[in-house]
Amino acid sequence: MKKTLSVFLIIYLLSALPLFCWEENLLTRPEKSNYNETSRYEEVVMFFETLQQKSNNIRMSSIGKSAEGRDIPLVIMGDPLPASPALAAIQGKPSIYIQANIHAGEVEGKEAMMMLAREILLGELNYLLDKQIILLTPIFNPDGNEKINPRNRRNQVGPDSGVGVRHNGQNLDLNRDYIKIESPENNGAIRYILNRWDPMLLIDLHTTNGSYHQEPLTYATAHNPNGNEEIPRYMREKLFPKVAKKLASKYNILSIPYGYFADSSEPTKGWRTFNHQPFYSTNYWGLRNRFAVLNENYAYADFETRVRACYHFVELILEYSNKHTAEMKQLIQKVDQETVLRGKSAHMSKKFATKIEATPFEKDLLIRSYEFEFYEDARGRKRAKKTDRLKNYHVPFYGKFVSTESVSLPKGYFISENKKEIADKLLQHGIIVEQLTESVELKVTSFQVEKIENSQRMYQGHLTTKISGIYKSGERKIKAGTYFVGMDQPLADLAAYLLEPESDGGLVYWNFFDRYLRVSQWSRSLNEFPVLRLMQPKYFARKCVEKF
Repeated sequence: MKKTLSVFLIIYLLSALPLFCWEENLLTRPEKSNYNETSRYEEVVMFFETLQQKSNNIRMSSIGKSAEGRDIPLVIMGDPLPASPALAAIQGKPSIYIQANIHAGEVEGKEAMMMLAREILLGELNYLLDKQIILLTPIFNPDGNEKINPRNRRNQVGPDSGVGVRHNGQNLDLNRDYIKIESPENNGAIRYILNRWDPMLLIDLHTTNGSYHQEPLTYATAHNPNGNEEIPRYMREKLFPKVAKKLASKYNILSIPYGYFADSSEPTKGWRTFNHQPFYSTNYWGLRNRFAVLNENYAYADFETRVRACYHFVELILEYSNKHTAEMKQLIQKVDQETVLRGKSAHMSKKFATKIEATPFEKDLLIRSYEFEFYEDARGRKRAKKTDRLKNYHVPFYGKFVSTESVSLPKGYFISENKKEIADKLLQHGIIVEQLTESVELKVTSFQVEKIENSQRMYQGHLTTKISGIYKSGERKIKAGTYFVGMDQPLADLAAYLLEPESDGGLVYWNFFDRYLRVSQWSRSLNEFPVLRLMQPKYFARKCVEKF
């Protein structure tokens, strides 16, 4: 009986690994070190240069240089390999963008994607290029990666030689930079990947050290209600269930939606996930109305298990997107068309959520976890300690984000000509910006600022701003040269988040409007917010502003 079990175990383990024995220069640092070490920047670059020498289906490029002067590599894979995004469009193949190592202490995605690229280009997974182009930034945060130290992320299990740090060379968290775009990494990704290739799907690879559970892999999608709901619903109801089921049946890897116990001292209270703000990559992608996957590998599983789980998770997502390309493309086209038509329509049914809260889904979530023992710490706080006794919890999942306060979405925004920095930031995001060529009288809505609140604690180098006030309607003369951002464009939802005065994560929040909120820098009197809202579609003479 024991012999039979051993044979089955060997067969299963072999089935879960790539089929080839690779030569030395095609092995990753973890494979060479028995998963005791993670790869350095130069090793990652050399690995993909070696793949480029052995395959015609890969090209290496760069999206810019990091703050410390390192190239941020972009790997493009296709069969045939397109010379440009325009040629990929002619082929009818959408692109899939995989981002690894945005937090350079979370290295599993970096290692797994090196292995996966090797298998796609030289092994048995080449069929994943049949209907799609794969774009990969294998080491998105190269500066953070090179600060490898065993003292970093000490609560996770391996690799023993250490990992990099969370922040980039500017001490910024790159996964909080998707609205302000102050880092070379995100500027490069948005400029050279999002705005040029317009990928259908993002897969962003992370590692979580939240609550204790048995599943070695967790996942999420966008959940900001100001984006189109059909796309995240597709992920929750179609892609994730199929991928999770196959991940378990084929590779014996359990997975759950990403999150943590709302109250570690009482796990039955519920399971919460990350918040709705679009400075996170996944939510930002959702505001652009594209499919998004957040992968969070489980820090308390051993390093090899985390890498393997990430490898197979992305493999199965790519398998799904390759098989369902037409269906996914069709949904994106439908959503883009609806967004444009909504901006042209006189109907005012669409709302912009200014306050958002997480509510539970209708169905409870199964969390395979442990029994906990409870104690009071030195400050008298109740704490939980994991035991080795397994326990399942059926808990409410607070992953459904809903609007609690909102305003009507306008048909466009006017920004005065002297605020070029605001127009440039919108162009940086890929938003269409125009300028009036003639003055015009229009009925618009203004926003009178009545209160300004600044955070007391620095966050990402900012004392963030929130404002409140009242809306007023009236006729205004809009001068020639005024910038106009119409809502009859695919990125309308993102434009609204950036420009709405009461947006909880837009340009107001990140201080872009601070200097304009008071009558003068020495005055306590508050100004009218310097963006006017056009509530009904109107024709007036205008021209496009050159791209950022």
